[in-house]
Amino acid sequence: MAPSSESGRSRTLNKEASSDIIPSLCGDDSEQVLPTNMKILRRATFKIDFFLIPILGMFFLLSFMDRSNIGNARVAGLTKSLHMTNNQFSTALTITYVPYVLMEIPMNLLMKRLGANVTLPIMVILWGIVCTCQGAMHSYHSLLVCRFFLGALEGGLFPGIVLLFSTFYKRHAMQVRLAMMFSVTSLAGAFSGLLAFGIQHLNGKHGIAGWQWIFIIVRRSLHLLYLRILDRFTQEGAFTSAFGLAAFYFVPASPRSFRLLTEEERDAYCRDLADDWSGDADTDGKYAEVFSWSEVASVFTDAPHVLLMAIPLFLNGVTFYGLAYFTPTIVSALGYSPSRTQLLTVPPYACSFVFSITSSYFCDKYKSRGLMATFCALLGAAGYAIFLASDKKGNDYGALFLQTVGIYTFAPCLITWQANNVQPHYRRATAVAFGMATVNVGGIVSAWLFTGAPRFHNATCINLAFSLGMAVATASLIFYFRARNVAKRKEIQFLLQMDGRGTGDGGWDSPEERKRLGDRHPRFEFTM
Repeated sequence: MAPSSESGRSRTLNKEASSDIIPSLCGDDSEQVLPTNMKILRRATFKIDFFLIPILGMFFLLSFMDRSNIGNARVAGLTKSLHMTNNQFSTALTITYVPYVLMEIPMNLLMKRLGANVTLPIMVILWGIVCTCQGAMHSYHSLLVCRFFLGALEGGLFPGIVLLFSTFYKRHAMQVRLAMMFSVTSLAGAFSGLLAFGIQHLNGKHGIAGWQWIFIIVRRSLHLLYLRILDRFTQEGAFTSAFGLAAFYFVPASPRSFRLLTEEERDAYCRDLADDWSGDADTDGKYAEVFSWSEVASVFTDAPHVLLMAIPLFLNGVTFYGLAYFTPTIVSALGYSPSRTQLLTVPPYACSFVFSITSSYFCDKYKSRGLMATFCALLGAAGYAIFLASDKKGNDYGALFLQTVGIYTFAPCLITWQANNVQPHYRRATAVAFGMATVNVGGIVSAWLFTGAPRFHNATCINLAFSLGMAVATASLIFYFRARNVAKRKEIQFLLQMDGRGTGDGGWDSPEERKRLGDRHPRFEFTM
């Protein structure tokens, strides 16, 4: 009877192990979510969505337009007015990203201590002022100074936004929200083209060149009526600065401090985050996460998946910023007038906007990131291949659609994937900032690729190779995370057999141990 009893106990342990791999802080004892609680959670989520996404989306819209409108300004005559060579233009792009990259990790680490409601609005106010100064510059060296300070003051913005999203949303409800925010880059590309088309006709008004008007007006472009009072636009920065000041009140530091939630909604929402390995370890108010340099360093010494994801992030940075900066130049090289060039940059970005949000919805629904990322990389590669193989304007322009949709949709998918798979807060903050730094190093590389108009042969070949590299890297990551999850299941079985459930104080599966280890805990299941 002993062997039979032992066999039965083994089957029970194996059953426990297989059921316990679900990433829940409450394990098997978790309470079923009641319909009443679901109503509370939906109400809380709606309030957060309604305020957080538009505000952060506007931050990113202003940021992206302020950085990328230099491409439209080039078409409108920037390089001619400042007597710049192609290499000098690339240098102006490069100098933006050196301080940008250096500021990302420090600003993300500071965000927890100072609060997102402080760090993000301050950055918006300061870089808005700096970008306005670009409209008053009259030399190449003044352009370099403006671009340097723009990068320094804006560097922590996007990593901070991603980190704030990962603090507020469950892991598999995050991508569609991030895509809504991130897709404003598509709108920014479309809007910049439309706006630049109109602004270019102001060339020479009040002694200001058309490209200077692009820099001056872009952040006030949401209020087109200001186009009729351009004589007052020399005192710019009001819209960005005012928006940043208002954000001090509206941007919350954490779900627990969000003013619009009732106490009941706040408790239910924070508990739901904790049960999903989402948010911060101290979201439920029961565990205080203390900063430590060892946790920061662990990203580089004990998080191989973060280093592996840096590869496709870098490759995407090259392709992404290449499109952002050089789409107007690419379309212009097809032989159209500057005005029509600005208009033709709009449709590819509009298609990207729709596809990105739709695909992100399904990624969240099926809790998958890698398959869509791989598909988008191949879509972008197809666009570059068509551009290489064709010499017809229609085909070239069609290829730009594939490139833009593929590359712009790949970015939020991969960024969410990384944030989903790193816990707790300071480890995730470092990983997100490091990932964004690799993206922006790719931006530096992209600034030097687009030479040899009108075909940009070398740049297109490199972007094709990098798009294929992105597809291979993300497909490999799917298999890597699958193997890691299998190893975690085996580790759980072993721990259950050796130490039991371990949910007591100091146990391997205690709430404190789960929060301390984060993604290193055997019950944390990696998103694939």
